[in-house]
Amino acid sequence: MSDRPDARMARTDRALEDAVLRLASGRPVSRISVAELTQTAGVTRPTFYHRFRSPLELLLAVLDADLAELYRHEDEWRTQEGLSSDEALRRATGAIVDHVVRFAGIYRQTLENPADRGVYDALVRHFSDYSLAFMAASANVPDGDRELMAQFVSHGFAGAIKAWLADDRLSRDELVDAVVACAPAWWH
Repeated sequence: MSDRPDARMARTDRALEDAVLRLASGRPVSRISVAELTQTAGVTRPTFYHRFRSPLELLLAVLDADLAELYRHEDEWRTQEGLSSDEALRRATGAIVDHVVRFAGIYRQTLENPADRGVYDALVRHFSDYSLAFMAASANVPDGDRELMAQFVSHGFAGAIKAWLADDRLSRDELVDAVVACAPAWWH
């Protein structure tokens, strides 16, 4: 009986996640009301507000969780026997690009509506935090302000994603190739 509330909360969280992904794939998250989101998820407004302040906060939590899951596997890729650092970088970059492909409808919505800039900013923040963690664990990083270096890398990667999303002629592999080609030498 003690696991019932946890199972119910997990179902509620999943319903909210599914609802925000479905709605945000069709229009900018800034145009999604809490009333519509809760109705789509089949939960009450107080239940939503107990967990989140806005549909944007919920969406960012879902996207961040997906990216965090990808990074759990990166250590395996980087240490896998026979996998060069360049191959590990390509695989990790490909996994991030696959995340963007999976949520392309949502990310594209953010390009069209300045009110949804928070999604792009969160992507930059995510890459910046990751870059700082990578630099902290790497012995090959040259001297320099690491915060500035992380911002340079993260804005470059997010900018490449933004350009790729805006141009339907470019393939997934072209984005991966471009990002890997532009990665700093110390990242390899």
